[in-house]
Amino acid sequence: MTQQSLWRPTRRRLTDTLLAALAPVAVCSIALGGLTSWVGAGKAGSPARIAVSNGRIFLPYGNTTETAAFFDVTNLGGADDRLLGVTSSATSGEITLSRHRMIGSGVASRADVSSAAVPAGGQVSMSPGSLDVTLTAKAHMRAGDLVPFTLRFEHSGSVETLAVVIRPG
Repeated sequence: MTQQSLWRPTRRRLTDTLLAALAPVAVCSIALGGLTSWVGAGKAGSPARIAVSNGRIFLPYGNTTETAAFFDVTNLGGADDRLLGVTSSATSGEITLSRHRMIGSGVASRADVSSAAVPAGGQVSMSPGSLDVTLTAKAHMRAGDLVPFTLRFEHSGSVETLAVVIRPG
């Protein structure tokens, strides 16, 4: 008669099994805690929500019709967005996004950019020393005039706004 060997749990086998099961449970618990915090902060599934304010456009100087416009772009949502372009019925020619940088001794450099990031929960404030919208005015402008603009975003679509004509300085 042959003796059949029965499997018997040993302390070593039980310890190894418990440790093997504990690792995935710990990782899942940490991930669940992180997701719970993210949802509790109101960021889960929250798309970009863009608000455009404080639109202003510099009054063109002398006989030139080239000028710049500036906006404050706020992303109230939980996802990043990107400003892709700007249009206006009050302009002729191309409207471009430009970035200005001081390169020393009062000298500035201007470069066209294809887009501008608007981070989740953040704000982009355009100014003469940073990002702006460069354009050519179609008609004579006076201080106080309102000029319509449409800002086009990657995820939020188009946002219509007005910019008031102001004197530089």
